[in-house]
Amino acid sequence: MTKPGIEHLDVLIVGAGLSGIGAAVHLQKESPNQKFAIIEGRDNLGGTWDLFRYPGIRSDSDMYTLGYGFKPWTKERAIASGDSILDYLWETVSEHDLKRHIRFGHQVRRAEWSSESALWTVQIDHLGETFDMTCKFLFMCSGYYNYREGFTPEFPGRDRFAGQVIHPQHWPEELDYTGTKIVVIGSGATAITLIPNLAPKAEKVTMVQRSPSYVAIDQAIDKKALKLRKLFGDRVGYTLVRARNTRRQQKMYSLAQSRPDQFKAGLFKDIRDLVGDEYLSKHFTPTYKPWDQRVCLIPDGDFFQAIKFGKADVATGRIRSFTETGIELETGEHIDADIIVTATGLQLVSLGEVDFVVDGEPIDFSQRWTYKGLAYSGIPNLAFAFGYVNTSWTIRAELVAKFVCRLINHMDKTGATSVTPTLRPGDSSMPKEAFVEGFTSGYFQRANGVLPRQGDRAPWINPQNHAATKKLLTAPIDDGVLKFDEQLTTTTSTV
Repeated sequence: MTKPGIEHLDVLIVGAGLSGIGAAVHLQKESPNQKFAIIEGRDNLGGTWDLFRYPGIRSDSDMYTLGYGFKPWTKERAIASGDSILDYLWETVSEHDLKRHIRFGHQVRRAEWSSESALWTVQIDHLGETFDMTCKFLFMCSGYYNYREGFTPEFPGRDRFAGQVIHPQHWPEELDYTGTKIVVIGSGATAITLIPNLAPKAEKVTMVQRSPSYVAIDQAIDKKALKLRKLFGDRVGYTLVRARNTRRQQKMYSLAQSRPDQFKAGLFKDIRDLVGDEYLSKHFTPTYKPWDQRVCLIPDGDFFQAIKFGKADVATGRIRSFTETGIELETGEHIDADIIVTATGLQLVSLGEVDFVVDGEPIDFSQRWTYKGLAYSGIPNLAFAFGYVNTSWTIRAELVAKFVCRLINHMDKTGATSVTPTLRPGDSSMPKEAFVEGFTSGYFQRANGVLPRQGDRAPWINPQNHAATKKLLTAPIDDGVLKFDEQLTTTTSTV
């Protein structure tokens, strides 16, 4: 039963980024009778692509796979700027008449499930006021990191530094760095993107990394893709390129896991050709296996071109302290800086830092098992979009959206009002594995206390292999683990 005076929806999508907009399109197409809205905390859509405004912000995957399966990417560059991605999202919204469904500036604070009413009551802040909405199904597409602040380690002596310290998540729009010396701490995708874009105006940009990382050079413009688009047209050509690139990404990931030396040889050759053996050996030869952490993309080798022409450099070693004029490493080396950029990563959160309650019990997601990497044990009528970490995010996010539509359609067809992933006898004794197994990037390691765990058997797994995921998410809905309505005995048990 809905509450008088409160807006009620069939489906509430939280987040208007790539995942949320894609989810809405699939819902319109595949579950057309559902009344829905998209709740977005920011004043614009785009999520990551609206939040991050640092110089050179771009995709770290090709847009043939980061784009949607239903909407061809028609621009020339496969590695796209943040503005181009925002344009693509707005085009999608316009083509599918989604703007009327989006509530900008609405921040979800709390979501409470009642088994008695079989509804979520969602508490929302907007323009200083708080109000409730109810929905049958809650689809969280809010990403996995804290939008308010990135991760910055405690650096000794930080207060001594006389210059400006900036985190890329909150880049100052009016920053003039012309002729300055800049230190960028970190070696992830953000640092790799920033350095060649800062270098032309800065006097010198130095990347400081604690230890070497893997990087891969690829073309910003995929000439073969352009030929296929010209030959077959944008829609068919895009579909062909998307399938080809998905296979290639998965093949390269499999090669990195099974034959890491062969995989590394290809990466190292490209780097060696640009900066030589000594630089490669010192700064880009990690001790861990490829894809234990994300391999960062360098379009057209722009990062190494900046090094080659003397506008950028890399220093590898632990930071001893900030000084008045820069950074001192444990080796004793001092790097002068006018500006220090802490590209030190993200802070991961579960479902946008919303407080979740089921029948009066606050939910700790770290104590739950993940169901197919899209839902949680014991939590009804809730799904979340999570993509791949080793392939383009959107490929998996769309599989999740299609699964959710099939699930909602199944519930409508059978008359079910609630569905809960429920552990089978023996499942509670599964070994507790990390939500993304084998992925050792710092931001995931720091988040072990907030993310759910996966087990050793389907469907309590979150595979990062596309073939395995596709099989898992296209399997029949009624799998004996999803319990509908009268089959339920409890919704809050974690075992």
